[in-house]
Amino acid sequence: MSLFQSLISKPSRRTLRGYALANLIAQILIVVTGGVVRLTSSGLGCPTWPKCTDSSLVTVPAQGIHGIIEFANRTLTGALVIIAGLVFLAAMRRPKPERTGLVWPAAVIVGGIFVQAVVGGVSVWFKLNPWIVAAHFLISAALIVVATVLYWRSLATAHEPVPPLVYSLAPWIFIVGVITVLMGVLVTGAGPHAGDLGTPRNGLPLEIIEHVHSYPAYALLALALMQLVTVRQAAAGSLRNLKRVTWLLLAAISAQATIGIIQARTGVPATLVALHMFGASILISLLTANFLAIRGKR
Repeated sequence: MSLFQSLISKPSRRTLRGYALANLIAQILIVVTGGVVRLTSSGLGCPTWPKCTDSSLVTVPAQGIHGIIEFANRTLTGALVIIAGLVFLAAMRRPKPERTGLVWPAAVIVGGIFVQAVVGGVSVWFKLNPWIVAAHFLISAALIVVATVLYWRSLATAHEPVPPLVYSLAPWIFIVGVITVLMGVLVTGAGPHAGDLGTPRNGLPLEIIEHVHSYPAYALLALALMQLVTVRQAAAGSLRNLKRVTWLLLAAISAQATIGIIQARTGVPATLVALHMFGASILISLLTANFLAIRGKR
């Protein structure tokens, strides 16, 4: 079936699931490409917005490689809009009883992409002010959460009752995870990779804020271990989805902690920062999936 045919006909559940997965992957990748912009000091490769320069919508040779990198990242926003639009249309054209819980996250994602673009433009106007750049990332984090909700619901996974302890841990794991990510954003704003050589940092002491960031991270690791021990005691063949999500969540937390320790001890190299940003995006999605697997409702 061609793309046009899939748009004018009622999409299958499989088609919706494919669009939702593509949307989630795209929301994660835009964080990675945004990280490349910042880590290569290309944040002002296009020094204005919505044009790249005062006289050109696209990058010009005078902007060099930094202009190419920044403009390429801006161009990817168009791909996000297309993918999000396909998800929204697919959700709208599902049978009415199945639309519950699908249309609103798809609509939020479409609107959120435009908000994200505007905030990105404002960050350029204010010469990559670290607090506006932080807001830019947090909008991406919120879109990853919503994209995960949409993908999870497209799977139509049957919910299984969970042990009381796991049910009680679910909100705490999510809250501590959010705090960990927020503290990581502050660390990023205090670190050496500003997006442009002339951009000031947020003024927080890097070494101290790195230690503060580690405390909720270790608490999150402990909570995830508690959940793993509990779900492993469940009957064989039960809680398969939750067990899988728990293992993935624990692996992501462990990987993030390892990368964080190494980069703090090696002068915050750009490659490790990029991996840490990618890991943070995966972690945000898994925190959401974990909550949905335990307490999710349509």
